[in-house]
Amino acid sequence: MPKTARALLQLPPATAAAIEKLGADLAVARLRRKESLKTWAKRMGVSVPTVQRLEAGDPAVGIGIVATALWLIQRDGELQNLAAPEHDQGAIEMDVRAAVELGRSRARAAAEARIRKNRTKDQDAPG
Repeated sequence: MPKTARALLQLPPATAAAIEKLGADLAVARLRRKESLKTWAKRMGVSVPTVQRLEAGDPAVGIGIVATALWLIQRDGELQNLAAPEHDQGAIEMDVRAAVELGRSRARAAAEARIRKNRTKDQDAPG
């Protein structure tokens, strides 16, 4: 089985549903504009069956084709934000955890340094 096919079989259900909804929404956008499949396919530079696969939510349709469809309805500007680092909640949470751990290790190091300093003071004090 090709790697691409295997990857598509492993799509999380919520992701597959989102792709299907995107396809359906693109179909609605085309129909509201009173555009035929043939006209849209021509404008996108693809075949009618490709537009049908896109609108059916086929996850194997290339991202460039999806981007072109979004461009046709003036929504391609959203693409630049989809994976923007400032919206990557998982990475942000990892950064926060790393910062918290750094703070803890620095606090431990400072506490250990104070303890060592106090021990040295106690040892050097006349007794």
